[in-house]
Amino acid sequence: MSLLPFDALPAHRPRRFVPQEINLGDWAQIAPIFDQLDARAPACAAVADLERWLLDWSELNAAIDEESSKRYIAMTCHTDNADAEKAYLHFVENVDPQLKPRQFKLAQTYVAHPLRAQLPKERYQVFDRDTRLHVELFREENVPLETEEARLSQQYQKLSGSLTVQFRGEEKTLVQMGRYLEEPDRALRQEAWELVANRRLQEVEKFEEFFDQLVKLREQIARNAGYGNYRDYAFRRLGRFDYTPGDCEEFHAAVEAEVMPMVAELQAERQRQLGVETLRPWDVAVDPLNRPPLRPFEQVDQMVSRTQEVFDRLDHDLAAGFRRMQDLRLLDLANRKGKAPGGYQSTLAEARVPFIFMNAVGLQRDVETILHESGHAFHALATREEDLYGYRSAPIEFCEVASMSMELLGNEFLERFYAVPEANRARRTHLEGIVNILPWIATVDAFQHWIYTHPGHTRAERTAAWVGLMQRFGGAVDWSGYEAARANLWHRQLHIFIHAFYYIEYGIAQLGALQVWANSKRDKAGALNAYKRALALGGSRPLPELFAAAGCHFEFSRKTLAPLVGLVHEELGKLKAAGE
Repeated sequence: MSLLPFDALPAHRPRRFVPQEINLGDWAQIAPIFDQLDARAPACAAVADLERWLLDWSELNAAIDEESSKRYIAMTCHTDNADAEKAYLHFVENVDPQLKPRQFKLAQTYVAHPLRAQLPKERYQVFDRDTRLHVELFREENVPLETEEARLSQQYQKLSGSLTVQFRGEEKTLVQMGRYLEEPDRALRQEAWELVANRRLQEVEKFEEFFDQLVKLREQIARNAGYGNYRDYAFRRLGRFDYTPGDCEEFHAAVEAEVMPMVAELQAERQRQLGVETLRPWDVAVDPLNRPPLRPFEQVDQMVSRTQEVFDRLDHDLAAGFRRMQDLRLLDLANRKGKAPGGYQSTLAEARVPFIFMNAVGLQRDVETILHESGHAFHALATREEDLYGYRSAPIEFCEVASMSMELLGNEFLERFYAVPEANRARRTHLEGIVNILPWIATVDAFQHWIYTHPGHTRAERTAAWVGLMQRFGGAVDWSGYEAARANLWHRQLHIFIHAFYYIEYGIAQLGALQVWANSKRDKAGALNAYKRALALGGSRPLPELFAAAGCHFEFSRKTLAPLVGLVHEELGKLKAAGE
């Protein structure tokens, strides 16, 4: 029986080059296909031959990528299934390491090919740039280090997904415990929060050991590639052609200057409304007027049907895409024991369809998550007709514009989940969430900058750096008596462990999404059409051009941030005046 929630899916285009009958988890069967590509390249006598060669390489990449994605999906859906874990680790340990040198060799062949300069420049500009970067950074000695990095990341996910607590006679996952942080009963919230915090603290040594090993591996990978620190290597590896570490630091400063005053205002209002002496960690998710928690749905199928109604109101094309995902069973949305934490969208690269994974438990944030991941899914569907594999995905900074914009655009129709007063309350919760997430993004990003520019640091020094950032960006929450929980709060942020330096993208993209939203307030149809056109570009244009296509500026200093914070402040005022 398959561990995947969906059945076998046909390729979007029939295979032309990769054999139909092949085990893509067996390197012995994959290697001869690379041999064929190697042998064919010198024989390309015309530009059309080289383009056909690129498309065949793309077909192979898509087939292998889909095999990898399926194993990852099965493993994250069932972290407690030994067969799923074994299949995933087999690919990570036995296929990925073999792939990397062969992909590098093909990239080298392309970069050195005499016909490369004759390819249409507009069409291949981004592909050319990215492939040259691949050649520049590849080091064969890094392959086993990257394999070990992937293995440790999987073990972190396994540990995180396994954590449960006993709460009032029932075993609960840590995700399920999130419901209780929205309960009006403050003592109950504190009890739930302490249970989760203490459970995480029991695993501090394991989390720290995982991370020490990951940092050591990453520093060695950077040295092997000729870089003085992992931050500089990571910026290059992530293809950050259009911004620098200095720009990220400017973003941190902009958040401190423009967002933190609004955070202070919202926290002061929350403290006053709750009638408490200080805001404690278990006071930040509850409704400040002590109304019962927002309950947008009881069952996950209700969430799906109501989300479909939102897209039906928003746009015909997007609605059809979400309906197709349901028909193909490309959704695994309910939280359960043994399921990896978090949420993600993964594209099945050969079928060219998206899969959404999340851990819904009946909270407003689940509505935000399904809208968010659907934005990613719409991005994948928008690029289905692009045959160059590398162009079917965009830089993360723009991928997150697709998802975060969908949260804001979908919010217009929250009455599909709630009566009007509750819908406005959910909108306020979402906008306040944006205000609060920007400092968290700055904290996580600045922490990673510190970690990887301080090689050889001790755990105590790392903790001190984190606590300093919490003081800078944490606002007025009172952690007295829970200093250990605050000092180790970063252990819950999986990006720090498994996707080094992948987090600032959320901040950059949030500014893009807020611009899409601002545009929609002036011209709803125009903003949505620009959004869809930009999604259809995939990764075929440089990042600033993708932002421009969506009607946004690619810039994240105070100049861009200030008016957007002003817009959010204005909208929150309107919701308050409307009696939210």
